[in-house]
Amino acid sequence: MTAAARGDGLQAIECGPPRRNGATRRTAPGKQDYLRRLRKIEGQVCGLQKMIEADTWCPEVVTQVASATRALQEVAAGLLSDHLRHCVMQAVHSSPAEGDQALAEATGAIRQVIRL
Repeated sequence: MTAAARGDGLQAIECGPPRRNGATRRTAPGKQDYLRRLRKIEGQVCGLQKMIEADTWCPEVVTQVASATRALQEVAAGLLSDHLRHCVMQAVHSSPAEGDQALAEATGAIRQVIRL
């Protein structure tokens, strides 16, 4: 998704798959929140490494692993929700074919999250 200024002062969000050069199209309104969450998760993972190095009691490590896993799942759920609300809705309103393609892509992403 990319945001482009509109005449009404709001930002329009352009949706699409990554460009060929590897650059993504994500400048969604929640981007900074996602980055903040991921930095926090990165800190949790570093803490896990230190716990292993310090021979911390296994159940405590497992509890922290579960916490980091849940945090990542929340990021994934938020990204999917944003994608559905913005990109998929935009595609559905654009044309039936684009809507079908966007729904198929969203379904594929959901399958990855729930591992069907």
